[in-house]
Amino acid sequence: MKTKDLGTTAPNTWCPGCGNFAILNAIKPVLADLDEEGLVAIENVVLVSGIGCHGKIADYVKANSFYAIHGRTIPVATGIKLANPDLNVICFAGDGDAYAEGLDHLIFAAKRNIDITTIIHDNRVYGLTTGQYTPTSPSGFLGRSTPAGLEVPPINPLEIVFASGGSFVARGYSHGIELLKDIFREAILHRGFSFVDVLQVCATFFNLYDYYNERVYTLEEHDPRDRDRAEEKMREWDYNSDGPIPLGIFYREDASTFGDNFMKYNSKITDLEGRIRGALEGFL
Repeated sequence: MKTKDLGTTAPNTWCPGCGNFAILNAIKPVLADLDEEGLVAIENVVLVSGIGCHGKIADYVKANSFYAIHGRTIPVATGIKLANPDLNVICFAGDGDAYAEGLDHLIFAAKRNIDITTIIHDNRVYGLTTGQYTPTSPSGFLGRSTPAGLEVPPINPLEIVFASGGSFVARGYSHGIELLKDIFREAILHRGFSFVDVLQVCATFFNLYDYYNERVYTLEEHDPRDRDRAEEKMREWDYNSDGPIPLGIFYREDASTFGDNFMKYNSKITDLEGRIRGALEGFL
């Protein structure tokens, strides 16, 4: 399969300069390559998107897809994965989508190590509704809902997912498409909950290209199996400071998935039901 085979006829309505283009142009060749290599068949891929500008990505990739309601991409993806474990489920969500209304789902997906890939289009603003602050907007953010400037600091989503038990934690940037492709590939192939926060610039309502270009760097000689080092690098930039911003795969570990544990649980329940039925039949 070639990348062009994953194109659709849907007209693209993203703003010029939108970071969503980078995510789209990274995920398509990755899926095409994985299909070509026989690692992930495209017919077994399901894309789940939420509400926001990012959600249109489902229209632009020729693959199975499902539109979820706001903040609910992860539970929908979880249900799809449990119903058919052979599917490779990829969530696309915005920072407002996943870190505000959907934060509880994100935390429990990480805690359970659900075998899905979650890619966050983190533009740090509600772009579709023209400029309100989100959980990752920096202090002082001037938006339609905060005309005098936001007075609370942002969250660090990498730390939250890591502390919750996420087994794959990474960060990309919409001006680094080759790195994005590398991260997406590894995230999709990882068995467990894969989390990728993409600094996806909204050129219309919160243009951070200059800010990021001056600060981002790629992690090198970093062992993603080192928990302490991973946490240290996640805290190097807190989504609010002017310090350096590391990109890449911060943490990765092999661990049993929610699907594994779910099957064990079902087996125990079936065994218990059998023993109870046998005891009742003997009694009666």
